[in-house]
Amino acid sequence: MDLIVLITIFVLATFVGSELIGKVPPNLHTPLMSGSNAISGITLVGAIISAGAQEFALSTVLGFVAVVFAMINVVGGYLVTDRMLKMFKKK
Repeated sequence: MDLIVLITIFVLATFVGSELIGKVPPNLHTPLMSGSNAISGITLVGAIISAGAQEFALSTVLGFVAVVFAMINVVGGYLVTDRMLKMFKKK
């Protein structure tokens, strides 16, 4: 029964998230991207904690992979945000 509840929550969260993002006007995408970069930073901290716990070898490896992916997400997000902000600057 727990699996069905978790799948239901996942499907509902996916639907609500896509509806919310789809309703954002284009001029608000840059602030929204900056907010998601902050959330990715929190994910990065959790991944570092997971990698550094050294409880099991598997958790250390998965934590390291999570750190790599979170860093790619954070750096890429800031690069995209910077590029979008440059579009609004006067020449």
